[in-house]
Amino acid sequence: MCSNTSDTTATGTVLIENDRVRVTRWSFARKGDRTGWHRHEHDYVVVPQFDGVLEIDLPGGEHTTAELRTGEPYYRPLGVEHDVISGNDFPCAFIEVELLDRKG
Repeated sequence: MCSNTSDTTATGTVLIENDRVRVTRWSFARKGDRTGWHRHEHDYVVVPQFDGVLEIDLPGGEHTTAELRTGEPYYRPLGVEHDVISGNDFPCAFIEVELLDRKG
């Protein structure tokens, strides 16, 4: 993920980073915690560590809700721009695996 804006209240902890992948755990301590606006610079996979919802703000004022299930991954291509917000009344987290560009 590219750098976030200063309104980040979720915690991103890089677990693995090398020339092929970056694995980050995003933790939300309470409802309303957010990643901050960001644009993904790589394709990525998210693996939820909870059953619940994330609220997603998109460019142009669009808003959506994502229903997540523990261990059910989803894929997104590079270029996604959004702010991800916890809609849960409990602490939650997901694992984000970014597929970094291979070096020639």
